[in-house]
Amino acid sequence: MMLIGAVADDITGATDLCLMLSREGMRTIQLIGLPEEGALFADADAVVVALKSRTAPSEDAVRDSVAAARNLLAAGAEQLLFKYCSTFDSTDDGNIGPVADALQDLTGGGLTIACPSFPATGRTVYKGHLFVGDRLLSESPLKDHPLTPMEDPDLVRVLQRQTRRPVGLVDWPVIARGETAIRAAFARHEAAGKRILVVDTLSDTDLRAIGAACDGMKLVTGGSGIAMGLPDNFRKRGKLAVRKAMTRITAPAGRAVILAGSCSLATRGQIEVARNAGAAALRLDISAIADGSQSAAQIADWAIAQASDRAPLIYSSASPEELLRIQASMGRHESGALVEQTLADVARRLLQKGFTRFLVAGGETSGAVINALEIKALSIGPEIDPGVPWTRSIGGPDIVLALKSGNFGAPDFFQKAWALLETEAPDA
Repeated sequence: MMLIGAVADDITGATDLCLMLSREGMRTIQLIGLPEEGALFADADAVVVALKSRTAPSEDAVRDSVAAARNLLAAGAEQLLFKYCSTFDSTDDGNIGPVADALQDLTGGGLTIACPSFPATGRTVYKGHLFVGDRLLSESPLKDHPLTPMEDPDLVRVLQRQTRRPVGLVDWPVIARGETAIRAAFARHEAAGKRILVVDTLSDTDLRAIGAACDGMKLVTGGSGIAMGLPDNFRKRGKLAVRKAMTRITAPAGRAVILAGSCSLATRGQIEVARNAGAAALRLDISAIADGSQSAAQIADWAIAQASDRAPLIYSSASPEELLRIQASMGRHESGALVEQTLADVARRLLQKGFTRFLVAGGETSGAVINALEIKALSIGPEIDPGVPWTRSIGGPDIVLALKSGNFGAPDFFQKAWALLETEAPDA
């Protein structure tokens, strides 16, 4: 029986969450897009529905999130989890607050938390303020996100601008005292009329204590880190077995490629490391794509012509200054959509030419590639870096994919990912 049903607001965020649940011993399936009404998920302890709702119009994000949640609850999910980015990516119009409101309505309106923290990747919350490493979110490179620039680090203030429900804070001195103190704080805030509580989190120990205190909570919201403490609640009740995490994954024979559409600082650094290590690299020229002088067919042909024993790198990443110039010329959403569509078309062409191993950087790019390759579900493999696993498709073309949030991964991520793959035997 399904224990946790999750709705994630983008593809890479869903994969990140799947990895966390899998590491904690849950048999986890990732679905791409809305599940069919009445769908059953045999043998899955957790099902994560990946939407593309982070930057969608608020009403669309609410509609799709509620539809996914209804199907998960109908399939037997005991607890609902709304997953968003560990950097709380949103605007003052949403979509975190409106979706959380709608899911609270769906689950009876009880208390929920907002816990984006992911200490393993440097995302922590203290006194309600979100930090990236040792810098406030508003002073980090993430303030320059092309679609959801985050200029206010005060999550209580940010969330209260998005939701009609009163928002409160459970600060770290309470969190540090553990599960019992956290539960008592939840009860006090609920009695005082609060309905969404931002929770301070500085460590994995904090996440596990918060997760334990959420036992029985109908709806939990946050980043993938909060899932660290949820599975044990079911294990204590005898509903979940102890399982070991995967360390390698079998991949179908075929060629590999890296497609990077993210402009984050982390991805730009990974591109530089890969190029310095000798990777064959081609940068997209957005102006040339717009005027037709560079095409997906030409880009795919370039990749096919490279040495077959190494993964060529195709990227569009630009500095914040250059990105602003491009957006000023072409439009913020238009330029992003052009990159996504081009890389998705390249992926489709490479699949037809025997490429079966895709490493994709960027949430929007990952969503576009997944849709282009007509992938409907993924099984979760080993962790490459915190928040990023290898996955293998279920149904559709048989391929493996690493779908990386732009902000995630060590500098050598593009190199070390391939070491976790084992080639399937020809007669398998």
